Amino acid sequence: MAEAVPARRVFLNHLDSYCGRSIGEYLSTCVVGATLENPDEEEEEDEHGSDTELRLASEEGYEIVGTLSKPESTNPHFAKETYAVSSREALLSHLLECEIVLYNITEDASQIEEATWAASALHKELNTFAKQKLFILISTIMTWGNTKPIDPEDPEAPFDDETFPKRRSHPNFMDYINAEKHIVKLGKTKKEKFSTYVVASGHQYGAEEDLFHYFFKMCWLGETPAIPVFGDGNNFIPTIHIRDLAAVLQNVAEHKPDLQYLLAVDTSMHTLEEIIKCISKNVGPGKIEKVPKANAFVSKELTQKQLDMLFVNLRMHPFYVKENFNIKWVAEEGLIENIAQVVTEYKQTRGLLPLKVYIHGPPASGKSTIAKELCKHYNLHYVRTNDVISEKIADLEQIVAKESERVEVPGEEGEDVQEDEESENVEEARELLEAIKENMKQNKGHLSDEYLIKIMKDKLMSMPCRNQGYVLDGFPETYQQATDLFKVDDDEAEEEEDKPKGKMPKFNKMIIPEFVFSLTASNEFLINRIMNLPESEVSRRGYTEIHFLQSLKRFRNLNAHDTTVLNYFDELEIHPQFIDIAVYEDSENRLAVPKIIKEIGEPRNYGLTDEEKEALEREAAVERIVREAQEKAEQEHKEAKEREERMARWEEWNKHQEEVKKQELELLEAQSLPLRNYLMKNVMPTLMQGINECCRIRPDDPVNFLAEYLFKNSPDIDWNKP
Repeated sequence: MAEAVPARRVFLNHLDSYCGRSIGEYLSTCVVGATLENPDEEEEEDEHGSDTELRLASEEGYEIVGTLSKPESTNPHFAKETYAVSSREALLSHLLECEIVLYNITEDASQIEEATWAASALHKELNTFAKQKLFILISTIMTWGNTKPIDPEDPEAPFDDETFPKRRSHPNFMDYINAEKHIVKLGKTKKEKFSTYVVASGHQYGAEEDLFHYFFKMCWLGETPAIPVFGDGNNFIPTIHIRDLAAVLQNVAEHKPDLQYLLAVDTSMHTLEEIIKCISKNVGPGKIEKVPKANAFVSKELTQKQLDMLFVNLRMHPFYVKENFNIKWVAEEGLIENIAQVVTEYKQTRGLLPLKVYIHGPPASGKSTIAKELCKHYNLHYVRTNDVISEKIADLEQIVAKESERVEVPGEEGEDVQEDEESENVEEARELLEAIKENMKQNKGHLSDEYLIKIMKDKLMSMPCRNQGYVLDGFPETYQQATDLFKVDDDEAEEEEDKPKGKMPKFNKMIIPEFVFSLTASNEFLINRIMNLPESEVSRRGYTEIHFLQSLKRFRNLNAHDTTVLNYFDELEIHPQFIDIAVYEDSENRLAVPKIIKEIGEPRNYGLTDEEKEALEREAAVERIVREAQEKAEQEHKEAKEREERMARWEEWNKHQEEVKKQELELLEAQSLPLRNYLMKNVMPTLMQGINECCRIRPDDPVNFLAEYLFKNSPDIDWNKP
């Protein structure tokens, strides 16, 4: 049945898409022809520690080439080549170089036309093929959407591969079924040269998720008390894990079955309600809410195609795949039975790992301020004992109050079971509430460690804290509290095989902090900080002098022993990082936050959606326009004010200049008066006589004549003196 050298170069479209990336990565790790081996022999070799790894290393793997859905996408690490196809001729030349051509049309409807063309173009060239080529179309079970039951007397009988000619497509998937028929027809002419297959995939899940991502994300964010189920939720949805789909494709390529049409679904038959309830329980609030189908069309995050897929109602069983293929199933029994693994894959693939931080430090060191800033930056949950206790009491009181207000309405059997479970929960809530209040009454408003540890552990084990993470503000305070809070309970000891070695305490990995920061400062520094706080702030924090000094003394005593809470984390090799807050001259400790953020690293939650990015860009554009308008108005106002000030200064200067000139003229006038009087009395008479005499005589040199005349006739000169 097997060829000596099976095909190895594989073309796959849209390698950067969810399905393309997952299938391409899987096939790139497979050994060519591995599914043709006897699985029993393979198991025996593994049990006896054979040289399987050396054998696999010596054999050839698949070479993955293909196109990208977005030109700007990064080339996948598993792809040998990627093509930015500019023409159909160029694409055909790449297809002719491959022994296997996979075309996925489950994600992008625009690929239907390209897949049909590619199969037709290869079919025209089949006479030039040196060896057989395979064309595999990855389609969807939505082409069965309107198929009537095979046996009217048994409407619940599942469809199988051999009944594919009777399938009737969903109205919105007619292009898909036409492509399937065309591909099957092309493979009937010369199978030895060109063989075609259609693999009808169930709704894909696993890794980063696809169709069910909407519900996973809603659960992870934890912003709704219940996850919506559109319609009655009783419709059956065929599904398959994305890696199991890749394994089916590998088997088709290597086994080359006689049947051209195959169903790639797992063996589960789960309803929409069951799937969403399972996701909600393991990722979200644990509750679902049935809403009208019309509500689904309001959501901007679900496309019409996705809604059609969610409302499909089909029972299917992969008879041919189960009986003829060699598949190591990842999730043969479906999503629900493998939900723990699926959730782990989902969080790891999308980088949604919880971030857990513990802040330790003396009173007035700024633990709460830093913790809240970290929660804001990383979108974490702030966990402080007083808040958690108040929240727990409020929740218990609400549960008890709802029970007292419930009106008994007869319902179906399933509803009766649910009511019985709720009644048991209400009774437990009532008992716990009474015990907590009694304990607080006996301890003057405080809770003993017995109840405090239980409440804090419930908080850390809640889905929001397990999904996003938390920042613990100052609790636990002692080694024993830490041991009790983070220890593995009897019902959580499934990983006992991975027990810590030596004296390392057993701990619950789901809730243990990843980062521990201890704030340090001297008593003098802390006392001065309290003394410099405003009176209102002191009252708000309850830092009276006696209370603060008692709290500080208690903290120093608890952290002076050999077994402190920091020792506990040290033993777990979660080494505390110490931050001296006295270094930062900042009463709010905001300067210490960037240092902690640098140590922790980047956030581990969802990035913004395209719609959110566009909204933020619009807001930023509006803010920029408003800011620029304000700056322009302020600049114009400033320039106008400066012009007014310059004009005022100019007018003032002109007035001052005129006044100065006036004063100078008056001064000159006053100073010239004695001189004029002197000239009129002593100079002008003699000068006038000299001028008259000069006019009468008309000398050759009038100037010398006038000078000599004035010298001789000056009244101040006595010519008789020797």
